[in-house]
Amino acid sequence: MHDPLYLQVIPKETMRKIIANGVPGTAMPGFGRAIGGELTDEQIDVLVQGIYEWSKGSNLTGLPPYSAPLGDAHNGAVVYAESCADCHGKEGTGGKAGSVVDPSYLSLASDQYLRSVIIAGRPELGMPNHQGLVPGKPLTSEQIADVVGWLASHRPPSSEEAKPATAQSN
Repeated sequence: MHDPLYLQVIPKETMRKIIANGVPGTAMPGFGRAIGGELTDEQIDVLVQGIYEWSKGSNLTGLPPYSAPLGDAHNGAVVYAESCADCHGKEGTGGKAGSVVDPSYLSLASDQYLRSVIIAGRPELGMPNHQGLVPGKPLTSEQIADVVGWLASHRPPSSEEAKPATAQSN
């Protein structure tokens, strides 16, 4: 979160909602009093303002939007092969960097999280952002959406989706 690129991509209101309400299905709890947390609305506003101070003075341009619909998984496979496979392996199962198609990982990672990681990278882990995956060839918003679509296509079905349909009697 202490990454100016990430902070310029994520809208302040989205950051505020995440802090206040948490992210369902993840380890991120909500801190707002409205959902039983400890922080008032005013305290959350101060926290958000403080977080955005970390990016003060940086003015990156041409950034992809924070959110977008899933792209085409087939196109995403091509982009993945060109931009990500050197580190994550040809099939995404790992190489210099870990697996991005591990079922446990994909069960926990939302589509938005995957998109955010592709856009901002994971500098603390040595993963470049969308501008540095292939030097001189930043990923477009459409390519990012396509890679997210490809990753999402590897996600195992949820327990609800995996349940067999039951015959209904009339």
